[in-house]
Amino acid sequence: MGDVWIRTISHSLVRADRVTEIASSRGSVHEERGYSIKAVAGGKAYILVDNSDLEGSANARFGHASRMQAALLLAVDAASTVPESMVISYEQDGERWILTPASDIAGVSVPATATAKGT
Repeated sequence: MGDVWIRTISHSLVRADRVTEIASSRGSVHEERGYSIKAVAGGKAYILVDNSDLEGSANARFGHASRMQAALLLAVDAASTVPESMVISYEQDGERWILTPASDIAGVSVPATATAKGT
């Protein structure tokens, strides 16, 4: 299996297998609206999502953040079953996690593997 990486809001990458905690808060990093999600790896917190656009009660925003955390865990599980290295990125427009092969992000062309042997 390939490595799984999670993209932060600052576009850095954190190895998913080094993440020890995923947490959310009801307010964004900058104000008491929206929500934020962070991952902790190596004792350092990395902000993955800072969505200050989501309105609603604190309970509704926290519920949404919890669903986004669960979706991230499912994305990590899905990415870990793929043979190539994958990057998980948050797409704010669709409020979802996107899996992208690391080779696509790096701009590296990976040759196709032959599926059948010639005679």
